[in-house]
Amino acid sequence: MKVIKNTLANFNRYTFLMKQLILRDFKVKYKRSVLGIVWSLLYPVLMMAVMAMVFSQMFKFNVEGVNYLVYLMTGLVIFNYFSEASNTAMTSVVTNFSLINKVYIPKYIFPIAKTLFVGINFLLTLIPLLVIILVTGSGETRCVINVWYILLPYIFVCLLLFTMGIGLFLSTISVFLRDMFYIYGIIITIWNYVTPVFYDISIIPTVLQPIFKLNPLYMFINSARTIILYGTPPSLIQILSMLIISLLTLVIGAIVFKKNQDKFIYYV
Repeated sequence: MKVIKNTLANFNRYTFLMKQLILRDFKVKYKRSVLGIVWSLLYPVLMMAVMAMVFSQMFKFNVEGVNYLVYLMTGLVIFNYFSEASNTAMTSVVTNFSLINKVYIPKYIFPIAKTLFVGINFLLTLIPLLVIILVTGSGETRCVINVWYILLPYIFVCLLLFTMGIGLFLSTISVFLRDMFYIYGIIITIWNYVTPVFYDISIIPTVLQPIFKLNPLYMFINSARTIILYGTPPSLIQILSMLIISLLTLVIGAIVFKKNQDKFIYYV
């Protein structure tokens, strides 16, 4: 209990610094950009249009009984957040070593700040997704806002905690093994294909489906789709599973990071 209390107090002490790091990332990302933050809205719209054309028109992917465009975009928005946030968190300690070397700063600030920064962009991408939900589809495939949308913030918070845990773990490994930058690129590509983002899990052989369903990202994506596409809540098992795996991943990531952070200075 004392450890948790000290951690929260320390986190609160450096809240201002974290805000400044997030603000810095925004300034760097949109520096000399004519449209600036508008790209956070425009980019996902353009990507959605391209992906929708590729998968629904060229490859003829479809999911019976639902709006495939909404199905696809829901998966893309969630997976793209995880991919970008975990990648930027992984490099955060190494790229900020010059700052770490000058003043004392809790090193966990960097991967967490990156995760939150990408999280803000993620919230912005929900705006075009909402527009697509409201204006596309017809008849039985038309989506409507329903009462279960109140569970979406819960799903997104679980996703954030899970991503933080992965980010803390990756940022630790990458300090000692720079090859991780390249290895993770391969891992995230494979992860993308084994996550039903653009296809339905029903096309997977029945014997393999239970294995695919153990994928945490499948849990987040499927739960969001259940609410948005079908207007029903995820099962209680799904709701509890998301929370458990998110907290467990965060705790493991935090423990690995804390045990190794004092060694960073010898390797960065």
